[in-house]
Amino acid sequence: MQTRFILIHTSHAGNVGAAARAMKTMGFDDLVLVAPRWANVLRREETIQRASGALDVLKNARIVATLDEALEGMTHLCATAMTPRDFGPPTLAPRAHFEALSRADQPAQGGVAFLFGCERFGMSNEDVYRCHVALSIPSNPQFGSLNLAAALQLIAYEWRLALGGYAVQAATAAPHLADAAQLAGMLAHWEQALVSIGFLDPQAPKKLMPRLNQLFNRAAVTQEEIHILRGIAKMMDRSAKAPDPTPAAGTPSRG
Repeated sequence: MQTRFILIHTSHAGNVGAAARAMKTMGFDDLVLVAPRWANVLRREETIQRASGALDVLKNARIVATLDEALEGMTHLCATAMTPRDFGPPTLAPRAHFEALSRADQPAQGGVAFLFGCERFGMSNEDVYRCHVALSIPSNPQFGSLNLAAALQLIAYEWRLALGGYAVQAATAAPHLADAAQLAGMLAHWEQALVSIGFLDPQAPKKLMPRLNQLFNRAAVTQEEIHILRGIAKMMDRSAKAPDPTPAAGTPSRG
């Protein structure tokens, strides 16, 4: 489904760049500006800096004179309006509307457009009246002010989720879990060390080792952690078998 983000009478160049960045983060690239304050806004330094690498979105963006031009090919129009109005399309939260839109028997054909008004005044009533829905981001009733690019980021995120979303990219490599043989070897090593330090009585072991076995099973121990645990057991065993440096009673001290 084609998705277009339309910024109407944008006055701050930085918001255009930040909007491009927000779009690219969610995998969208169709940006149209309706009569922005700066004719060269797509090339301004502040725009480029705030885009933070989303230069392809800026390169493909279009500037048009009227909203009619921006809406060409779009069939489902979503206003973004925080101010309640006595007349106009229904006001809905983005997630609720997107879920209903994705379940519709006849989903929107042609494309979906998200309209954002200028930073100071928002969208005009006339522009809102043209839309099928007015999206309102649930926020603090006493303070619902959102930066233009921040609002666009939230809408883009919710729409991407409705379209299927992206898989989370793991920040670390998948762990290599220890197999049963490695775990059994480590437990045997620990059993020896626990006997050495006097914590485990081999004549009356009770259920200490089976309990430790269950503990490490729940912990899903990795191969690297097995090496650490065996290193601890080795030092426990070595410390227990080391000669006592304290001189026995009656033994003269040297030096």
